[in-house]
Amino acid sequence: MSLVALAVASVLLAIERVSYVLIGRAPRAFRVLCARPGLARLGHPTTIVEGLFHMFKALQVSVFFAWCYFHAGGLPIPAHADPLFVGLAGALVLVGQVLVAATFYRLGRIGVFFGQQLGYLIPRCREFPFSVLSHPQYVGTMLTIWGAFLLLRFPHDDWFALPLLETVYYVAGARLEVPPGSRTRRAALRQVGILESG
Repeated sequence: MSLVALAVASVLLAIERVSYVLIGRAPRAFRVLCARPGLARLGHPTTIVEGLFHMFKALQVSVFFAWCYFHAGGLPIPAHADPLFVGLAGALVLVGQVLVAATFYRLGRIGVFFGQQLGYLIPRCREFPFSVLSHPQYVGTMLTIWGAFLLLRFPHDDWFALPLLETVYYVAGARLEVPPGSRTRRAALRQVGILESG
């Protein structure tokens, strides 16, 4: 495993999580930034977050592809033909994508893209997948990443490096995106300036 490749991947993959932490912790500042003429024409802040999401996913997939290409010495193809590993990898990806899709279904685009922090009233969801997980989108994404690398790189010694790194990033992001004391709707609305303190 190349430590230089790991360092480059670490920096590139951190951009998404750091951006979301900044948006989640400073939504008012993000709204002010989005109100600037150059960005305001792109739409509401949640639309801008959605655009960032698509750019970050393209970057993430590019880093994963480059990692597999570099370490495999060519196009990444399944590293293991054993039906057990292929089935396990497929199951992880399937479950992961069901969780991601269910999150989008339950919260809608605005809810997924920091809608509550950016000024929308998003009711708290207690239905699946939120009935079983606090962060189903993040868990789903992590399962998908683990499944993809299990399929493309296992049993090579680098197979777990990026999935482990992304797991650390997603767990940290889930904890850091929400400022202390803003876990309730009232506190979140107060933070973005919709409710007055008191």
